[in-house]
Amino acid sequence: MNIVGIIPARMASSRFPGKPMADILGMPMIGHCYKRSKMSELLSEVYVATCDLEIFNYIESIGGKAVMTADTHERASDRTAEALLNIESSSGQKVDIVVLLQGDEPMITPEMIQAAVQPLLDVEEIKISNLYSNILSVEEFEDPNEVKVVVDKAGYALYFSREPIPSRKKGISNVPMYKQVCIIPFERDFLLEYNQLEQTPLEIIESVDMMRILENGMKVKMVYTDRESYSVDTESDLLNVIEKLRTDILLKGYLVL
Repeated sequence: MNIVGIIPARMASSRFPGKPMADILGMPMIGHCYKRSKMSELLSEVYVATCDLEIFNYIESIGGKAVMTADTHERASDRTAEALLNIESSSGQKVDIVVLLQGDEPMITPEMIQAAVQPLLDVEEIKISNLYSNILSVEEFEDPNEVKVVVDKAGYALYFSREPIPSRKKGISNVPMYKQVCIIPFERDFLLEYNQLEQTPLEIIESVDMMRILENGMKVKMVYTDRESYSVDTESDLLNVIEKLRTDILLKGYLVL
């Protein structure tokens, strides 16, 4: 199968402007995301989709592949869909599965990509999946930058929110605290169909793309990972990831300290 990874990235992040180029141990964050995604043997190719020449030129400077997209996209999935069609047009090859890889998750591993994609390979009816993992502190649980998810017994998402869900207000200290890890494989046609749907009320309220799928009565398969991963939304997040990556075993495969 032709499985392609696409990393949407832009400089104009409202919470952390310029974060794709934020330095992590001598390499821009987007470089870590790209290099680590390229380690996956499952992916036929990895591209960075961007509307910024600074990111485009940097990726090309390290021998990577980048695709210029419009600067009007509000959602990462929109940018990914445009890049997908551009890639297919230029390569002459149809893609089977598109893996949306976030440009602010620099601790991604090949094992995480494999785990996220596997349900689409195993079950024809599954058109989209997400990774999720444990939230290890109440502080992280209450952080609005972190997308939380509640999962049913069959491993499908019930709800996504930036609020702390499920509630701890009744004093239950051991509620399941899970976060979305943004490795999102789409079956190719499903991504294009999804992007034709109008944004839904809860998607807008929660600012979570996946709510559009749930509100339209479709399912998102969730895949648990025990791999440690942190998204970078603030300067403090960046410092945390820098410290975590200092001892990361994959680092020596692409970066000389």
